[in-house]
Amino acid sequence: MGEDHNSGKPKRNDTLRSLAQISNIGITMSVTVLLGVFLGKFLDSLLNTSPWLLLVFSLLGAGAAIKSLYDSSKGKK
Repeated sequence: MGEDHNSGKPKRNDTLRSLAQISNIGITMSVTVLLGVFLGKFLDSLLNTSPWLLLVFSLLGAGAAIKSLYDSSKGKK
């Protein structure tokens, strides 16, 4: 009588939490890279330094995305 019939299945709440965490990682990575690209393009057009700032800020955005992924895997906020 006091058995849990769902002991073999993951809870719905755990599944949704995992899905939200994976979605958060993907959104964070894409936003940081796109922010670097757009900022680089804007500064290139403003300062007439094409394509150097685009390259620099794209790499900075990718680095920020990798650091964010590393921090999330370590459990930091």
